[in-house]
Amino acid sequence: MPNTIYSNFYLSNEIEDQFNSHLDLQRFCQVDNSLVGTAGMIRKINVYNATNGTEKLAMGAGNTQTITVGYSPETYTILMAQNRFKYYDEEVMTDPMVVPVGTRHMGTDMFNTVNADVFTEFNKATLTVTASAYNFGAFADAVALLNIEGTDNDPAQMNVFAFVNPADMAAIRKALKDDLKYVESFARTGYVGTVAGVNLYVKKDAVTGTCIVATNQAVTIFNKKGVEVEQERDSNTRENTIYSRKYYLAALTDATKVVKITI
Repeated sequence: MPNTIYSNFYLSNEIEDQFNSHLDLQRFCQVDNSLVGTAGMIRKINVYNATNGTEKLAMGAGNTQTITVGYSPETYTILMAQNRFKYYDEEVMTDPMVVPVGTRHMGTDMFNTVNADVFTEFNKATLTVTASAYNFGAFADAVALLNIEGTDNDPAQMNVFAFVNPADMAAIRKALKDDLKYVESFARTGYVGTVAGVNLYVKKDAVTGTCIVATNQAVTIFNKKGVEVEQERDSNTRENTIYSRKYYLAALTDATKVVKITI
């Protein structure tokens, strides 16, 4: 039974589609496909930031602090994510699903690698809210720091999301009770409800006791369009090797759009 060799065009689309599907599904960051360069090259990005200025005042007292916005140039290194999948002709003869499943997982594994870098950028939040519990006030204060121009009925307001560790979810449900609303139109994998206009998502690698509240303007992932795929074959042993690689960088591009709630 002859072995069917997959073309580079097919494999590139298989891996690229898997990579894009995750980004489109989550909508947690901006995607810029204009990246040029190679791994190790430096790209300078102006990162916007803001200082805290919310104060609890007594009657007749006024603010002593003012929220200020500025930016600082940050340097990021273009990264290259690469993975490898091997299979033998005999494996395809026995099970034709070996190659499709393997290439699909190449895309999944690549995304997981990039996703970890994206989440690292969210965790660089400089705006903070310290609360005694994950209550309505904590999330309301976080949204106030984001300084979103709009109302609760504005689509921009509804794009605010939060990453919560699974261990904290029970505490959130107990603290919020009836304040935790479910918005069907925002149902996503891991979505558990909305409070103060913030859509809550379970994130397995989120830090316990810390909740990241942000909009998709906070972090940008810069992609070099397309996935590079190479194939090798050892005719003697009938071993086939597929490599896929993606050039990218994830950057916190607007620190005014991400807040860290700590308990």
